[in-house]
Amino acid sequence: MKLDDPLLEAEVALVGAGPGDASLLTLAAAKLIGDCDAIVYDALVSDDVLNMAAVGTELILAGKRGGRASTSQNDICERLIELASEGKRVVRLKGGDPFVFGRGGEEIHALAAAGIRFRIIPGITSGVAAPAMAGIPVTDRSVNATLAFLTGHEASEKSRMDWQALVEAFPVLVFYMGARNLPNIARCLLETGLADQTPLAIIHAATTADENTIIATLSEAASGQVSAQSPSIIVIGDVVNRRISWRD
Repeated sequence: MKLDDPLLEAEVALVGAGPGDASLLTLAAAKLIGDCDAIVYDALVSDDVLNMAAVGTELILAGKRGGRASTSQNDICERLIELASEGKRVVRLKGGDPFVFGRGGEEIHALAAAGIRFRIIPGITSGVAAPAMAGIPVTDRSVNATLAFLTGHEASEKSRMDWQALVEAFPVLVFYMGARNLPNIARCLLETGLADQTPLAIIHAATTADENTIIATLSEAASGQVSAQSPSIIVIGDVVNRRISWRD
């Protein structure tokens, strides 16, 4: 089977929709989006991508945006199984890549347990795409040989992170879903001894018409002098100083 082969009846494809711009879809993603019976999509999937669906395709919003009412993960898994059990060819469309903070693993386990055939179409993840669009290399040999992708939800009293070990191991940190928690993230990092002037980039809605980039410092983020609007990718580290603004 080729990844872009037509979906079979009762098959589900977990498809990465990329960061937003439809031109950044993979060829397989574009083909399956345009030839299926139902699309179950997340809130971060852009209209440009959804507009590639064929006329008559059933479009089902699955929610999943931080801070807002959304469909539970169990309900999403059950809906995928239900649609496939009806013999429909289903695309489960997820922003970025299904397996990078996208709960794709939970969904394929549910499908496998139900005996539902599925395939996986990776997508460009926003943690790489957003900095690139802002002209920030997430790796630069003059700055870092390691890189950490993190969820901003961990900046809380119940955090599973060892913040001190994190900053010692990774000179560059890229946070997903960190907009609401930005002040807490910045304070946690400052408490490890990172300098107040450590550079930080907030990249909002990368590759869309609403894209915006703010360059600041950890101390400015911790004090609330700058804020992040969801959805945003937050890059922290000296690679921010390597930025070349190539699109202005």
